[in-house]
Amino acid sequence: MADSLLLPTFGCGPVRSRSAHAFEGRNGTTVQPPRVTRRRARLAGVAAVAGTLLLTGCGSDDNTGLPGAVDYTSDTIECGPAGTLLASGSTAQANAMEVWANAYMANCDEGQVNYKATGSGAGIQEFLQGTTAFGGSDSRMKDAEIEQSRAVCRDGGRAIHLPMVAGPVAIGYNLPDVDDLVLDADTLALIFDSRITHWDDPAIAELNPDADLPNTRITPFSRSDGSGTTDNFTSYLAASAPDSWPHEPDKVWHGRGGQSADGSSGLVGMVQQNVGAISYFELSYAHENGIPTVLVDTGAGDPVAATVENATTGIAAGEVIGTDGDLAMELDYTTDEPGAYPIVLITYEIMCDRGNDPETLELTLAFLNWTAGEEGQEMITRIDYAAIPDEIITQVRERLDAMT
Repeated sequence: MADSLLLPTFGCGPVRSRSAHAFEGRNGTTVQPPRVTRRRARLAGVAAVAGTLLLTGCGSDDNTGLPGAVDYTSDTIECGPAGTLLASGSTAQANAMEVWANAYMANCDEGQVNYKATGSGAGIQEFLQGTTAFGGSDSRMKDAEIEQSRAVCRDGGRAIHLPMVAGPVAIGYNLPDVDDLVLDADTLALIFDSRITHWDDPAIAELNPDADLPNTRITPFSRSDGSGTTDNFTSYLAASAPDSWPHEPDKVWHGRGGQSADGSSGLVGMVQQNVGAISYFELSYAHENGIPTVLVDTGAGDPVAATVENATTGIAAGEVIGTDGDLAMELDYTTDEPGAYPIVLITYEIMCDRGNDPETLELTLAFLNWTAGEEGQEMITRIDYAAIPDEIITQVRERLDAMT
């Protein structure tokens, strides 16, 4: 394992602690080890944890903070052994991972959880290199990557997908005095492919007859790093607007024109700083930063807002397509069910079905069994994530119980 990943800090420089109830620095969190047994989080204990030094990773997300204080008290966490759990990947799940890691470490002693938001592509690669216990990805692994995982997984094992985090990909924009902006798949495709270039374009005006749309130039921003969020957004465009979006879905952006930024927080910054900007990022980022989001016209009658509840309805339209214990899902981006928000993502934790590193397996299972439990899933709904549907998360728990 690389020496840099063995350090108790997971990045480049210190950041400020936020409060007794919420940590700063979603890219890697660290706590001084207390006892091994499970205990309820006390205010003094949480405050002590919040006072430890937390670092953010270079070039990765360092968002400004979770939306509101989160109570980390738990009655259900079953603590694992002493040790340090290293994981990395999806920035889409970084807020959820921060909450989960903080709660686990506030209730458990001698167990440290470090998650670095490097992006889905990097998270998969770091797992395949054997430097992390699990990787987070918002898109399914390629067949070649699963085959490559056999070199990391012992005892003939291979990597599988465990759906753990779900939620809407919001389309945020900066257009003063324009509220409740409605767009459909075709206009979004043409905007992000730089073929609709001004906000008063007739196609946008038709969808927003009561809005006073300015002649401001549209500046679409996309991710510069490989991203599962990009993969899900472009999958939506390709499925719902095939005549307007000529590019294949990918973690790498292929749209024409526009500008780019690193990570979801980079996109948020660009939207905030540029009038006329539009971009895509997880709903929690939009809410944290006060960015208005697009209502999507799916053809269902009423435009659908990006909300946790609407995302859950959209996710329920998908199905598990993985085999032999793999829980990879296929989402229905073309759903027109009333109240179903179509631009959704599932973040997977990537692990070996068997043959995981025995030195970290017990701690990994203790942490992930709790995140997949009712309390862990409910906790992240407070910060704009959608819980995984019961029929799916039950299978995740069963797979974790069978891990070796």
